[in-house]
Amino acid sequence: MSSILQFVIILAIIIVAAKISGFISVKVGMPAVLGELLAGVILGPTLLNLFGLPFVTDTHLLEGFKHLAEVGVILLMFMAGLETDLKALGRVGKVAVLAGVLGVVVPLLIGAGSALPFGFTAQQALFIGIILTATSVSISAQTMLELGVLKRKEGIALLAAAVIDDVLVIIVVSLFIALTSGGGGLLDIGLVLGKMLLYFLFAGLVGWKVLPWLMSKVNKLPISEGLVAFTVVVILVYSWSAEYLGGVALITGAFIAGVALSRTNLKHEIEEKFHTLTYGFFVPIFFVSIGLAANLAVLSASDFLFAGVIILGAVVGKVVGCSLGARLGGFDNRLSFRLGLGMISRGEVGLIVASLGLTQGLIGENIYGVMVLMVLVTTLLTPPILKLVYKKESSPGLEIAPESSIAQVENLPVQVQGTQNTTGRRYTAAMESGLYLAEDKNLYNRQIKKN
Repeated sequence: MSSILQFVIILAIIIVAAKISGFISVKVGMPAVLGELLAGVILGPTLLNLFGLPFVTDTHLLEGFKHLAEVGVILLMFMAGLETDLKALGRVGKVAVLAGVLGVVVPLLIGAGSALPFGFTAQQALFIGIILTATSVSISAQTMLELGVLKRKEGIALLAAAVIDDVLVIIVVSLFIALTSGGGGLLDIGLVLGKMLLYFLFAGLVGWKVLPWLMSKVNKLPISEGLVAFTVVVILVYSWSAEYLGGVALITGAFIAGVALSRTNLKHEIEEKFHTLTYGFFVPIFFVSIGLAANLAVLSASDFLFAGVIILGAVVGKVVGCSLGARLGGFDNRLSFRLGLGMISRGEVGLIVASLGLTQGLIGENIYGVMVLMVLVTTLLTPPILKLVYKKESSPGLEIAPESSIAQVENLPVQVQGTQNTTGRRYTAAMESGLYLAEDKNLYNRQIKKN
């Protein structure tokens, strides 16, 4: 069988496996990303070892697949940036800000502290702590929506805190990668920070002033799918320049490109055109690639012990950090605790960070497998915990946040699966990407009409 035939049949198998497993996952009340991850684990060296089957003779096949997966994560982070509203972030209360910040700091410290006794270097331990900082509230929000409590104060704060959390994680990861790649001397650190600052200033200035104007001009040209082509070029150039010129991660550049284009009046058209391309092809490949890279079969008894410690630290870190932040922001103990529980589940950003660490050689395959296991366990834990907390609630309408609070988050990123686009779009209950979260379809439709 020729190389191209091997490649296309491998892609077909992976996409079919991703979608079937995602469908099954949604049917049992879990996010589709969980099923896609499990599909990767099953197809990977842990069980079937797809790329090691007899008919796969091309040694470069896996490399080509990884390149497609990298494009997938670039598009994934672009979509995250596209749905990030900077004005909305500026309007959220101090509860969300403090919960988001401490929800990063506390897990980072607990993760790093947990890793040091197992013989990791300070650099490796710190990176393991960074992996624990990311969160994904898609499953929490879906559970709370089903329980009728998502519009309560803790639900509103949960959405806002998750946005702040993910933005901070991206910044922390970029800074860590830049500093560890640039050397440890004060002069080297200063040069690296200066390089990063110049990149962010230049990328922000171009994104703020030039891209919206240029995009409107390109959209008027008689070019077939000119808007899509222009957006693809922007994503790729921003991603390339982030790492090559700015010394930060590719995903950071893609995220900045998304934020820049979110300010244009073509935002919803871009989202409509890229949703199918991103979630129908590239993102399933990326999520399956994460599972493929994890070889749980190599985990030793000590690795499973470490996994238990990390999982415990991941749960405690988010609950303590986010609860403490919400308490300092003005919530009572009960609401603070509920918000902390809602932030337990890890997801895409954490997997992206772990994948980046594996690529950079900061962690090995065994630790990467531990991190994938941590994401799976925390995702599975969250729904039953939230259902138990709200089990005794007889009236889901109690403690609903005031309209002013709801209005503050109408422009927050939304994350769902199965969208039908632009004005009047309908969102299904199943969350596909886990990146954006819709509080409910009416709330999002009101936002579309306002825009």
